[in-house]
Amino acid sequence: MLDFAIDLAYRAGTLIRAGAERDVSYEPKQYADVVTEVDRASEALIVGAIRARYPDHAIIAEEGSGVSMSSPYTWLIDPLDGTLNFLHGLPIFCVSIALLAYNEPLLGVVYDPMRNELFYAERGRGAFLNGRRLRVSQTPTLARSLLSSGLPYDRFEQPDNNLAELTHLAMLVQDIRRPGSAAIDLCAVAAGRTDGHWELGLKPWDVGAGGLIALEAGATVTDWQGEPWRPLGGDRLVATNGLIHAELLAALAEVRRQRSLKLS
Repeated sequence: MLDFAIDLAYRAGTLIRAGAERDVSYEPKQYADVVTEVDRASEALIVGAIRARYPDHAIIAEEGSGVSMSSPYTWLIDPLDGTLNFLHGLPIFCVSIALLAYNEPLLGVVYDPMRNELFYAERGRGAFLNGRRLRVSQTPTLARSLLSSGLPYDRFEQPDNNLAELTHLAMLVQDIRRPGSAAIDLCAVAAGRTDGHWELGLKPWDVGAGGLIALEAGATVTDWQGEPWRPLGGDRLVATNGLIHAELLAALAEVRRQRSLKLS
């Protein structure tokens, strides 16, 4: 099934790369959230192939063409993670494919077609980038770390929107990046390119593959309270090299504490 998912990611990536070289049509879903014809074409390719190969598997796909059924296996599909980047010509986007067995991550594939970088992992067998084994960084403290994060689509009407956390943590770390693709962000943690990532407002397809890849590279992956990450659980995730995890969780908790004091 891993070989099948990798082949699918390459095929979808070829479609996405071709779409990046031309004007594409799109529709708004929310003010800061859009869907393009390439999202839909990539999803149709992936979902169609899974349904043909594994008709008894459930599928959860971002653009709504999944299959709901009772099955021990569930695929999580993000056909184009980083759609706004894609639409604006910023080459930071990918296809993300994960498979769960009994709601636990079994395999994950993230393919960045513009860099030809294929990240993949199988539970218990490690994480890899183009065949090279991945390990998280050894940065020992939050003060020396490079982090990444993201902003939820509903940040305009939702006061709990990560802006306070970004402001607070910007003064505690070396710097923060906001690439715009949660899947790529998690793979960057796995590869040791960044030391940690936190985000809220996430969906299962955003993090199903990247979360497993990070875990298999040695990352600590939890929710914001430090509870073990579950792909079908809550919408908040923290992934770090493990060495800075407690510090990052404490910093996020401090923002929540300050917010509670203001509201009281």
